[in-house]
Amino acid sequence: MKIFDKKKTFAGISKKYSTLEKSNTVLIPVPYDSTQTWKKGSKKGPKYFLSAAEHIELYDIETNSEVYKRGIFIVPMPVIDSISSIKMVEKVYGTTKKYLLKEKFVTLIGGDHSISIGSIRAFGEKYQNLSILHMDAHVDLRPVYKGNPYNHACSMHEASKKYPLIQIGIRSMDSLENKFLQKGNVFYMHEIYQNDFWMKKAIQKLSKNVFISIDIDVFDPSIAPSTGTPEPGGLDWYTTLKFLKKVFEKKKIIGFDIVELLPNEKESSTDFLAVKLYYKLLSYKYELKLNR
Repeated sequence: MKIFDKKKTFAGISKKYSTLEKSNTVLIPVPYDSTQTWKKGSKKGPKYFLSAAEHIELYDIETNSEVYKRGIFIVPMPVIDSISSIKMVEKVYGTTKKYLLKEKFVTLIGGDHSISIGSIRAFGEKYQNLSILHMDAHVDLRPVYKGNPYNHACSMHEASKKYPLIQIGIRSMDSLENKFLQKGNVFYMHEIYQNDFWMKKAIQKLSKNVFISIDIDVFDPSIAPSTGTPEPGGLDWYTTLKFLKKVFEKKKIIGFDIVELLPNEKESSTDFLAVKLYYKLLSYKYELKLNR
């Protein structure tokens, strides 16, 4: 099977900051989109994400830091798009668990949202008092979709039965998903866009340890058009960062993923947004007191 170029490093950083031994952070690329039900192509997300990363500035103005110096190791994941979704989930689970056991801060880039099922399983085994912060246009709570419980539309169903699930930016769902919602834990876009009062309430519902799963379609398509199921009326950039910074200030973030980047060769701004978001989250992780 083809494997990501082992010589490639995040943003072209030197080997001094990119070996497994010297890196605090591990990045697992998961090039998988076999469960996507509208536009396919998110299996290319990790490749385009890493390509865009080569063009970012590595100094973060807001935190006055260069977080790459804490080390970022890219896992040479094989291209797994030809395997079944259940095997993919098992593969992601095993890979995530491997690096959690090495006491690394594990992050993932997808790929469609089904990749989160395996990683959340692994985080749940390691961490007590875990909650999931799910930022998405969709609730993804179907128990099964098109005959598959590992479809991207089911990505949060398993987690919802085990952990507090705080869902932000929701603006599209099927009526059958209503019975799977955690009452009071869903923050709909039509309710939150007018003010910031929701932020404190959402953070209060999170437990001590938090895994963050961000679907690119949580953003408004005007700033992030390259995703599989874009929905109008999403979050803007600075509202998203304002909220996430508060989360990192109040809670212990134990890992995160960014999914559903569907590259468009005519438009690279979404690729760059995903990279900037990733790097910003690492900057918050290591520069804000609670998460150091």
